[in-house]
Amino acid sequence: TSRTAPAKRNGSRAVIFGWQMARWRAMNDEMSLPELTSLEQEIYSWQTTIEGFGEPGQQRLKSASVMVSRIGGLGGLVAYELAAAGIGKLVLAHGGNIKPSDLNRQLLMSHAALDSSRMECAVARLRELNPRLEIVSVEENVNESNAAELVAEADVVVDCAPLFEERFFMNREAVRQGKPLVECAMFELEAHITSFKPGITGCLQCLYPEAPDYWQRRFPVFGAVSGMVGCLGAMEVIKIIADLGQPLYGRLLTCDLKSMKFNQVRLRQRPDCPVCGENE
Repeated sequence: TSRTAPAKRNGSRAVIFGWQMARWRAMNDEMSLPELTSLEQEIYSWQTTIEGFGEPGQQRLKSASVMVSRIGGLGGLVAYELAAAGIGKLVLAHGGNIKPSDLNRQLLMSHAALDSSRMECAVARLRELNPRLEIVSVEENVNESNAAELVAEADVVVDCAPLFEERFFMNREAVRQGKPLVECAMFELEAHITSFKPGITGCLQCLYPEAPDYWQRRFPVFGAVSGMVGCLGAMEVIKIIADLGQPLYGRLLTCDLKSMKFNQVRLRQRPDCPVCGENE
């Protein structure tokens, strides 16, 4: 008994000290957050009354930077919802011009802008909604040479790219730089979404060790499906930044909109993963 009693007391002190340190960090974090203007307080008044979010959550969004890879049917909705929610900075990467086949799902594009820059049209529409938003626009897709610089600009990365090569470049850099990555995808009437946090969960290459042989650049999808999962992706980002609720760390949410069945699957880190495994 004489040996165990001091251990209990020391453990209590450690718990109290840890709690005090966490509280101090939270207070220091709130003191360093940007103030909201009176206009911003009014614009975001519907969401700052959400329990657990409040003005501190809104301030965290204002101070945050999010990278979105591709701003088409999926990434465009992520970017639009984040702009509406009051994110401070968006880093957008997507090359090419607008095609007629984009218009069934890419809501940042317009018929009047056909054959012109996809990025210029998207930036203009985002700024119409939120002129306070800072936007870094890169008119090229994620590749091996630009992935590190793009990820370095962001606090959270959102993968909305259709090609696994791009997704793997982003995933590798997110792990290397310790950035959370929200992974969104869809096909026909199905979609899935998960979030990865380096050091806490596995990564995209734990889920997909290699690019599937069957995957093609063009695939069947309704715009409503990409829009739905894009909104979920934006909400994941908001939760991660504002420390709100429970992000999908270690969980894959699958959505079948044909049957309206939603399921969750537990994800595990692969020890032999070439990106985040034990030997890396």
